Amino acid sequence: MHAPVPPNRLAAALAGAGCLLLPLIAAVPQANATDAPQAAAASGAMAVAPYEYLGWGNPQKPTDVMAATGVKWFTLAFILSDGGCNPKWDGSRALTGGSDESAIKSIRGAGGDVVVSVGGWSGNKLGEKCSSASALAGAYQKVINAYHLKALDIDIEATEFSNATVRQRVVSALKIVKTNNPGIVTYVTMGTAPSGPDANGKDLIKKGAAAGLANDGWTIMPFDFEGHSGTMGSATESALEGLKAAVKSAYGYSDDAAYRHIGVSSMNGKTDESDETVTTGDFQTILGYAKQHHIARFTFWAVNRDRQCGSGGDAGSSCSGVGQSPYAFTKIVSQYAG
Repeated sequence: MHAPVPPNRLAAALAGAGCLLLPLIAAVPQANATDAPQAAAASGAMAVAPYEYLGWGNPQKPTDVMAATGVKWFTLAFILSDGGCNPKWDGSRALTGGSDESAIKSIRGAGGDVVVSVGGWSGNKLGEKCSSASALAGAYQKVINAYHLKALDIDIEATEFSNATVRQRVVSALKIVKTNNPGIVTYVTMGTAPSGPDANGKDLIKKGAAAGLANDGWTIMPFDFEGHSGTMGSATESALEGLKAAVKSAYGYSDDAAYRHIGVSSMNGKTDESDETVTTGDFQTILGYAKQHHIARFTFWAVNRDRQCGSGGDAGSSCSGVGQSPYAFTKIVSQYAG
């Protein structure tokens, strides 16, 4: 997503808010001994990596967040297309040699690590600009190799999500990535209705199962519902149950296995809709659900907003819009251990 257009996760209200063809599958860059990520299970610290968008608003230093909350991992947003089939931060900043790489090094230097998120609501999407699954996998591989990643998040939204051809391309590319990077953890993150994934979301999951994609965490964003009943915590639980049913049906999992392959990426405080406020109490509800079912991922959008607004301030890129202590939401999420 390009600032100042905020992520929807992230509709526009908050911020106040020709693919270069890569070689076919045989030539997709292979992870070599130095590039290959270490095997890592989608649990514990990785499973609670909150999003931080270093190109949006007034982001906190990740190491300050770590010191204040005990959180060890971050999901850093967003990798986009530079106009072709080539990945850059926000579609404009190089993968290496800049402030983004420096931030990742600082996180690792403090004992943490990162998930890198590809996509979001705005901007040019790699899934659309890369014209084949092998080309898209090559673009993902560039990101993996740049940082020797253990985990990758595909945040599939907007036109990338609504196009069946692109949905197929994304899951097929992830299958290639899984094959070429043994042990890498993958998440696919998408919007949802209060009852669970919509038709596009269910189709995406079915396409993943049909492709043999062993995705570690199908993750929903339970907000911007355009209408819901009850608290945002209870609406999130309902959406997660719908997600679990869709994953179980597509993959033939047991109930326990299905829960362990779903995740949630909530939003802290006021969302883009006037009838939605996600409170710390709602986060406690979600935490209880996560602990009960051992879901793959409990994260949120975004650390940038995990602080109270100043006098007269509205929720946006740098605050939650609710009364809270600094990092109140991050401290709840960090209690999850998988």
